Amino acid sequence: MSVKVLAVRLDSDGDVLLTGPAIRAIAARADEVVAVVGPKGRQAAGLLPGVDEVVVWHCSWVDGDAPALTPESVAATVERLAALGADEAVVFTSFHQSPLPTALVLRMAGVRRIAAASVDFPGDLIDVRLRPGDPALDPTVDLDDDLPEPERALAIAGRGGYPRPDDGSLRVRAVGPSPVTGRYVVLHPGASVPARAWPQARCAEAVTALRAAGHRVVVTGSPSETALTAAVAGRDGVDLGGATSFAELAAVLRDADAVVVGNTGPAHLAAAVGTPVVSLFAPVVPARRWAPYGVPHVLLGDQHAPCRGTRARICPVPGHPCLADVSAAEVVRAVNALVSIGCPAGVHGE
Repeated sequence: MSVKVLAVRLDSDGDVLLTGPAIRAIAARADEVVAVVGPKGRQAAGLLPGVDEVVVWHCSWVDGDAPALTPESVAATVERLAALGADEAVVFTSFHQSPLPTALVLRMAGVRRIAAASVDFPGDLIDVRLRPGDPALDPTVDLDDDLPEPERALAIAGRGGYPRPDDGSLRVRAVGPSPVTGRYVVLHPGASVPARAWPQARCAEAVTALRAAGHRVVVTGSPSETALTAAVAGRDGVDLGGATSFAELAAVLRDADAVVVGNTGPAHLAAAVGTPVVSLFAPVVPARRWAPYGVPHVLLGDQHAPCRGTRARICPVPGHPCLADVSAAEVVRAVNALVSIGCPAGVHGE
């Protein structure tokens, strides 16, 4: 009998990329995998190996920018999900999210078997539940505190009957050639959350310093970040702000010697294409969960700053010291250290 599984991760591109190894685990045993993602995660979902279809659900209890929840919106979502005719669903969440509202809607849509991680008692909303102390987990690991996001997702999938089929690295489908030729370093100054961004002035200083150190610097960004990328690139960098699709950005990152980026989607995209990362990491979320996974990286930023663990979107500390105090010289040293390793780019493309 054919088995169709919904892999549900309703967050942004970076979170969806981190769920990629678990989705491959599902795909290894299921006949069809539908990635159910938020609108900010659809680009990443389209690049994940093992995904047969992408469905977008703009969910108000996950995305603060979603439309207001109403009886009509719930009914419409239930109807859309029911039309997929799925047999099972695996709900992927971070440690601070509950899967229960999502599971309720999936149950209303007729999904017969639902797997998820939940500390709270789920009643009949979850059939296969991962929780702290579960035999499926390493007994030395705390489900809430210790697991990097890809490993948490793999644990959820494994508890649902989908063990990891490979090394568990981040991957994307094969992408075309990079629009940039030759050797270069990428600096990505933007971030989806302002508290995680390295200040613009520091980014511009780094472009100049990297150029002086002999590196060609390509500055990337989304169409909404073109003013930022132009200011950061200045006369010393190559400005690609708004000039690439998500797949083209993957190609640019794949062929780079190293990527300098905050804790945002392109950091995980760089990891998925096997490129070393200089991670300018604001400690508003724990680095052990969201640092670049599976590739050489250098973590910069004060991980003990007062904003630690706040999950703040806007920096609560005047002057943004956790990242503002990182100098261009530190970034140059980190890039040089990663480049000297000689890690081949593109090793995780399919």
